[in-house]
Amino acid sequence: MLKKITLKKAVVFMVAVLVIAQAVRPDRTNPPVDPAKTLVASVPVPPAIASNLVRACGDCHSSETAWPWYTNVSPLSWWVANHVREGRREVNFSTWADLDVWRKARKLGDICEQVENKDMPLPSYLLAHREAALSDAERQGICDWTKAEIARMGPLPPEPPGRGRGRGRGRGRERG
Repeated sequence: MLKKITLKKAVVFMVAVLVIAQAVRPDRTNPPVDPAKTLVASVPVPPAIASNLVRACGDCHSSETAWPWYTNVSPLSWWVANHVREGRREVNFSTWADLDVWRKARKLGDICEQVENKDMPLPSYLLAHREAALSDAERQGICDWTKAEIARMGPLPPEPPGRGRGRGRGRGRERG
């Protein structure tokens, strides 16, 4: 009998916490996009590669996130909003033109590395967005394009002293 009462109280408590959590909403807005600053406006991106980047990367790595219904449900909404915030901070295809030449080159290399290693798109994202999965040929196409774009940039001028790598490789791996 005591177990039943304790279990009932625990369930009521958990439901109450979930209901109260719905009042705490993360920011799910998309910043305005200046079309002239986007990746596709800044560098030559073949249409197939651009389409794959939008499909597999756009929700987290642009300011044009499609916020699905489940991002209205806390605490899941907090987790998704955090992933989008982190993704945009790593690289935002909507503000590509704002990056300096060194960061562009690093980000292009990071894109290839993370796509090639299947670190991106995140496995958790693919659970809800199977259409974002990239085939081996699509992964190779993205890597070939990033390498060609780095080569097209030519030799980079020396990086200013005191300028480190900052955020970069390895940050895309899923964390628990």
